Amino acid sequence: MTSFARPAVGTFIFFAVAFSLCVYFTFAAVQGDYGLFRRVEITAEAEHLQSQLVQVQADVVMMENLTLRLSDDYLDLDLLDEQARSVLGMIRADEIVIR
Repeated sequence: MTSFARPAVGTFIFFAVAFSLCVYFTFAAVQGDYGLFRRVEITAEAEHLQSQLVQVQADVVMMENLTLRLSDDYLDLDLLDEQARSVLGMIRADEIVIR
């Protein structure tokens, strides 16, 4: 009588579990919260926020300049005239308004 050696069921289960774990950890390394795709998203968001920071810093410098020019220590009459015209909507008698 010849006996054919059947692979043990335990060996099959071991390799099935090992393969499942490999697939899970590979998926988690790519798609997970700390995966490669998330890292690319974070890097792109950091670059976007860095460019926003540069823009906001430029706006702050401009506002500081305008604040200085309208302060009591340094008064820019042209800027004051411009602000009064835009806020109050006033013009001089010798000017013509074009709409």
